[in-house]
Amino acid sequence: MATLVTFHAHPDDECIACGGIMRKAADEGHRVVLVVATRGEHGEVPPGFLADGEPLWQRRVVETRAAAGILGAKRLEFLGYTDSGMMGAPENDLPGSFWQAPVEDAAAKLAAILREEGADVLTVYDDHGTYGHPDHIQVHRVGLRAAELAGTPRVYQSTGNRDHMRAGLELFAAQAAETGVRIPGIDGLAELGKPAAEITAAVDVRPWLDAKRAAMRAHASQISEQSLFLAMPADSFAYTFGTEWFIRAGQGPGITETDLMAGL
Repeated sequence: MATLVTFHAHPDDECIACGGIMRKAADEGHRVVLVVATRGEHGEVPPGFLADGEPLWQRRVVETRAAAGILGAKRLEFLGYTDSGMMGAPENDLPGSFWQAPVEDAAAKLAAILREEGADVLTVYDDHGTYGHPDHIQVHRVGLRAAELAGTPRVYQSTGNRDHMRAGLELFAAQAAETGVRIPGIDGLAELGKPAAEITAAVDVRPWLDAKRAAMRAHASQISEQSLFLAMPADSFAYTFGTEWFIRAGQGPGITETDLMAGL
């Protein structure tokens, strides 16, 4: 058995991007460790959702613990940085934001966890952070450097399959109109994920979709029952979230791996 460390920018990122591979690894007897760079201080929350005086970060930490349990994580760590907000937001420049953190310093923190755990596999994000969020881009930079420092042998860059998403949006547009679910415009996919040709690993996580959806539901401050994630029909959810996509340097071209923990 082996240890998987999955590194994310904010609470709820873990279940959306890697919830399936986390639960799959746990069910197969591997140790799963979740590391989150920030506590999601600048997420959006519906009016009246929080109690008077309750900070959002506090609720999101509680939600992350619940989601981590659902996904089989045996350890949860926050690196202690502050959410940097969307690209170009004033929060990008605040002291303590993850975007402002020196890569070497943050990588040293993550590398310490990788060494403690004897990590065999690390997941980060692709070089664009899947959709251009500064904290996601920083996860890529920090994660790759931490793996170098710790000597972690396998590093997978979580991404989205742009071509798969485009086909899905076209397929489910009519269905969405009938159910009242709002589907993002196809034009918005230009900077989302990577083209299928650049992806080297595709993991079928459909057997673990119930856990993945339950973990999303645990992040109630960010993912409401009316959100696209939870409101879409089961077949649409399976198409959208039933495969998790990764890039591993030195692999490919094309899909060469279907299990991040294979052989471990």
